[in-house]
Amino acid sequence: MRLLKSVSAVVAMILPLCTVSAQTKPALTVERIMQDPAQWVGTSPSNVYWSDDSKQVYFQWNPERAKRDSLYVLQSGSRKVSKVSAAERKKLFTPGGVYNQKRTLRLYERGGDLFLVDVKSGKLRQLTKTVERESSPAFAFDEQEITYVKDGNLYAWSLGNGQTRQLTDFRRGRKPIDPDLIKDPQERFLREQQTELLQIIQKREEDRKQQRIAQKEAYRNRPKEIYTEEKSVDNIVLSPNERYITYRLVSRPTNSKIAQVPNYVTASGYTEEIPTRNKVGDDQASYEMGLYDLQADTTYLVSFKSLPGLQEKPAYQRENQKGAKADSSRTSGDLRKVMMFGPYYSPDGRKAVLVARSHDNKDRWLMTFDPATRAIKVLDRQHDDAWINGYGPGEIGWMPDNENVWFVSEESGYAHLYTVNAANGQKKALTTGKFEVQSVQMASDKKYWYFSTNQVHPGEQHFYRMPLKGGKMEQITKMTGAHEVTMSPDEKNLAIRYSYSNKPWELYLMDNKPGAKPVQITKSTTPEFNAYPWREPEVITYKAADGADVHARLYKPANATGTGPAVIFVHGAGYLQNAHKWWSTYFREYMFHNLLVDKGYTVLDIDYRGSAGYGRDWRTGIYRHMGGKDLSDHVDGAKMLVEKHGVDPKRIGIYGGSYGGFITLMAMFTQPDVFAAGAALRSVTDWSHYNHGYTSNILNQPQDDSLAYVRSSPIYFAEGLKGALLMCHGMVDTNVHFQDIVRLSQRLIELKKENWELAVYPVEDHGFVEPSSWTDEYKRILKLFEANLNKTSPK
Repeated sequence: MRLLKSVSAVVAMILPLCTVSAQTKPALTVERIMQDPAQWVGTSPSNVYWSDDSKQVYFQWNPERAKRDSLYVLQSGSRKVSKVSAAERKKLFTPGGVYNQKRTLRLYERGGDLFLVDVKSGKLRQLTKTVERESSPAFAFDEQEITYVKDGNLYAWSLGNGQTRQLTDFRRGRKPIDPDLIKDPQERFLREQQTELLQIIQKREEDRKQQRIAQKEAYRNRPKEIYTEEKSVDNIVLSPNERYITYRLVSRPTNSKIAQVPNYVTASGYTEEIPTRNKVGDDQASYEMGLYDLQADTTYLVSFKSLPGLQEKPAYQRENQKGAKADSSRTSGDLRKVMMFGPYYSPDGRKAVLVARSHDNKDRWLMTFDPATRAIKVLDRQHDDAWINGYGPGEIGWMPDNENVWFVSEESGYAHLYTVNAANGQKKALTTGKFEVQSVQMASDKKYWYFSTNQVHPGEQHFYRMPLKGGKMEQITKMTGAHEVTMSPDEKNLAIRYSYSNKPWELYLMDNKPGAKPVQITKSTTPEFNAYPWREPEVITYKAADGADVHARLYKPANATGTGPAVIFVHGAGYLQNAHKWWSTYFREYMFHNLLVDKGYTVLDIDYRGSAGYGRDWRTGIYRHMGGKDLSDHVDGAKMLVEKHGVDPKRIGIYGGSYGGFITLMAMFTQPDVFAAGAALRSVTDWSHYNHGYTSNILNQPQDDSLAYVRSSPIYFAEGLKGALLMCHGMVDTNVHFQDIVRLSQRLIELKKENWELAVYPVEDHGFVEPSSWTDEYKRILKLFEANLNKTSPK
C-alpha cells in the first residue's frame, strides 16, 4: 500500500539525523546516566493514533531535544514525517471517543464540549459550546440522538433537529416534605387546627394546592426529581428502548481522615499542606444501583442480596490465627458490600448484563439483568481466597449473536478469553494455556479477535488474530521483544511501538497480516547514547526453594576471574514485570546496572513472587505475607549467584525503590547474613500506613488481619539490621509518605543502630523528576556498594 511504500523515504530522511560516528566505548558515570533523558537517551515516540481515514499516523516525538515533545505526522501523500505546526494542530480532530455501529460517525469530548466527526467526509461538527462541561458522550440505541452527562444529569441531543431534552433530574439533599403527606399525628393536628381557625391559612393552603396542580401539568413531560440525599451519582445508562435509566449511587464517608504531606520548599515561603489519601482500613465509599422507570415515573433500588457467596466469611477469617480456635462457619450473616458496573446491552437491545465486584475483591459476578423486573441471574462467579485480578468492567462485551457474552477471567490460573450463554449459562474458553491474554478487541466485521499475549515467552508481547468462535491463534508480530499495537480504523495496518532489551521504543508500520514485514519509521536515540554498547541482559530462570521457576535478568562482567561482588535489583510497583525482553520503564536502573558490570559486579534483576506476567498463583504468592516468598525468591537468587556465577557470598548487595525499597528493608532486617549492604528508596516501612486499594487486596484490613500486617512490615524487624543501610526518600512523596521513613528512622535510633543513613530530597515526590536528585541518590548508592562490596572479601 502507499503508506508502507513511503517508509523507505522516511527512514532515509530520519536516520542521518541520528548517525553515530565510530568511537571508543565511553566510560559510564552516574552524572551521565542520570542527566535529562531527553538530552541523553532521546525521546521515544508515544501517544500513537491514526486519522479517521486511516491515511495518517500521529505521534508525540522529540528528535530535536527540545524542552517538550511535539506532535508529528506520517503523511501518506507526501511520504514524509513532519512536525505538526501549532496552527495545524488546532484544526486536528481529537482522537478517541465512540463510533456509531457502522463506524461512519465518531463522537468525542474536548475541553468540556462535544464534537461529531463524519468519518467519510472528514467534516467536524461542534455540538455544544457551554461554560458547563458535557462528558460521557454516547450514541443512543437508534443512533438518532446523542446522550451525554452535564451537571450530574443525563441529556439527549437530537441529530435531526438539534433539540436537547433532559432525561434525569438528580438533586443532592432530602426531598421537601409534602404537607399533605405528613404522618406525624401531632403535626397533622396542628396544621388542621390552623386551617380551621384562621381564614388566611385556609386561603393560602387553597392557593398552594392550585399552584401545585398547575405546576404538575406544566412540568408533565419533565423528568422526575430524584433526591439523592448526600450521595453522588455516576454511571448513568439509558436503556435501548429509552424507558429505563440506571445509575450508581455513591456514599462517601464523611469522617474519613485524609493524610496531609507538608511541602517545605514553596513559592510563598510558608510550609503548605498537600492533601493526599486516607490509609488502609479507613471507611471507603459504598455503592447502590438505582433504576428510574420513565414511563411509570418511579425509582427503584436494584438488590444484589441474592449473589452467591455474599454472606461468606473470607477464608483467612476461618483460619487458625495466633493459636486461636479456628472459626469453621462459612457465613457471618452480614452481606459484603459490592460495586456494580454496567449494564451492558446486547447489540439488538433486548438483553443486558451487569458486573459486580465485592469490596474485598475476593469475588466478581457476571449476571444477566432485566430492567423491567430488576431481576438478576448469575452467569459466572469468579472467586479467589486472595484477590481477583483487575480484569473486569473494561474487558466484557456481547457477541454478535446477541446470545453470548465474552469476558476475560483468570479461572484457569491465567487470564484468558471466555464466552458464556446468557440464557443457559454455558461457558466456553476461547483461549487456553500457561500465558496471559491482554488488550482484547473484536474486529469491526465481527469475524476475528485481536489481542496481545505473552505466549511465546513471559518476557515477550506479541499481537495475534483468532477466529471469533475460537481456534488457531495467528501470530502477526514476530520481532523478539514487545509490541504496543495501534490498529488503523480500517484495520488494514498496524502502527507499532516496538522495543528490545537494550533498544528503546521506536515506531514501526506493517500490514495487518501474518508474515508482513514491519518497517522502522523513527530513530530516536542520541549519538551519545548509541556510542555505548548497551548490554543485552540474559533472561534466565532458576529454582526457588519451593521448586518454583523464577524469571530474572542477569548481567555478567566479561572475563571475570575469582569471586566478585553482586547487586540484586528489586523492581517496584509490586504487580509489575521487569525480567523481560523489552526496554524497561526502569531505564535509569538499566543503565546503572551496565555501569556496575563495568566495575566488575554481577547484577540480578528478579521477577519475584507477586510480579505480573506469570498467572494467578505467581500474582497471589504474596497474599497475607509481603516479605515472604517475594523475599525468599531474592535469597534464592543470591544463592544461585554464588553457586553458578562466581559471586562472593560476603559481597552481595540489594537495592530498589517503592516496593523494591520495602523488600530491601526486609532483606537487610531479616536476612542480614545474605546481604551485606542495601539501598532502600521511597520505601513502605509499615503497610498499615499505605493506601487502601492496593494494600487491602494483599493483606486484608489491619483491624481484621493484624498478623498479616505485622509479619509484612519492616518496622517490626528493624532490630535485625547488621549490614550497611542507605535510605532515600522524597519529602513531598504523596504515595509513600515521608512519614514512613521518619517513623523507621526513630525506630533505628531507639534500637541504637549506627550503620544506616537517611538522604532526603525536599522537592521530590514518589517518582523523582530533577536530574540533580537522581544523580545525588545514585552517587550515594554507588558509594554504598563500592565501600561495602567491591573489595576483597576477608579470609
